[in-house]
Amino acid sequence: MASKEINYWLMKSEPDAYSIKDLKKETETLWDGIRNYQARNFMRSMNIGDQAFFYHSNTKPPGIVGLMEIIETHLIDPYQFDESSKYFDNKSNKENPRWDCVKTKYICEFKNMITLKELSQAYTSEELTLVRKGNRLSIMPIKKSIALELLNKLQKN
Repeated sequence: MASKEINYWLMKSEPDAYSIKDLKKETETLWDGIRNYQARNFMRSMNIGDQAFFYHSNTKPPGIVGLMEIIETHLIDPYQFDESSKYFDNKSNKENPRWDCVKTKYICEFKNMITLKELSQAYTSEELTLVRKGNRLSIMPIKKSIALELLNKLQKN
């Protein structure tokens, strides 16, 4: 039986909201609260076994800090129906929910992060969407060749 190709992703979180250390402590989490259609659609195309770089955003310096695995896909984001949540969406309904999430599992925290500055120096915006000026997406695909380069660099650190 042929093994399934692993896809690679970058998923951002502000460390004050949810950090790689939080994921390490919990081992698994729902990646919820995504309220951008393009990021949601990227999540919808994820497969079990895909890997995602954990990226700390809105911090100094921002950068890739760890790795996680996608362990469940096509889950309904429960917070869209919770009126007390900042992720509540009164236009979403239970028969046809707007927002999905995935479940991720901690793989590792890297000894040294790769900063946004380092990524910008190493890759063009065509190679890595993250470094595109004005990019604010919280989830994006990473080309396999670049993901493997990043993993190789991070394992050497």
